[in-house]
This record gives sequence, C-alpha cells and structure tokens, in this order.
Amino acid sequence: MSWQAYVDSNLIGTGNVSQAAIYGLAGGEWAKSAGFQLQPSEVQEIVNAFSNADQVRANGIHVAGVKYLLLRADERSLYGKKNSDGVCIVKTNQAFLVGTYKEGIQPGNCTKVVEGLADYLISVNY
Repeated sequence: MSWQAYVDSNLIGTGNVSQAAIYGLAGGEWAKSAGFQLQPSEVQEIVNAFSNADQVRANGIHVAGVKYLLLRADERSLYGKKNSDGVCIVKTNQAFLVGTYKEGIQPGNCTKVVEGLADYLISVNY
C-alpha cells in the first residue's frame, strides 16, 4: 500500500480524521491530505517534542499554521486542542502521523484511528 493510500483510506477515509499527513522523522513528507501542509519548522518542532516537550508545553504545538494547546506529550504521542478542534500526532519507528479533527468529530475517535494506524506501522517495522 502506498503512503498516500494510508492517509486517504486509513485516516481520512474513516470519517474520524479531518486532515492527515505522514512525515519521516528525518523531516521528509511521505503523504498528506489535500491542502494540508506542515512547514519545516513545524516538522522540526514535532520531532523535538517527542524527546523534550518542555517548549511545546509552554508555547503550544503548531500544525499547518494552527497553534494548539498541548494536552498530552510523551515519547510516542502529542495531543493538542484549539476550541472544538484538535490534533493527534503519533510517532512510529521511522515516521510520525498527524491527524486533525474538526467540530463534530469525537476526539477519542480521531485518536483511536491515528494510534491504531501507528500501532500497525510499528508492527511492520515502520
């Protein structure tokens, strides 16, 4: 399966993720939904947050030009919220997945989808 198919089918296609992307931990873009683009500085901020979340705890996490209040940060997952919208970012062995949700989507459903795909990718050494 192509990386784009993971975004289109396994993330966006569930109806529980509004926008999504997959980026390599080295910074390269693997796949994204239409109109969803992380800036290089945002990618670096996310990668750094997995090992040291102090900066994003203090200043929020930036994804596609939107600043989210950080709700959770550990070595695997970053969750953020802005009003009724939010973001779930999960690290695998070689990449990280980003899924956003808009009003009308339950945060837990978005999280379950993104974390589930991350678990699968980890199981196949990605």
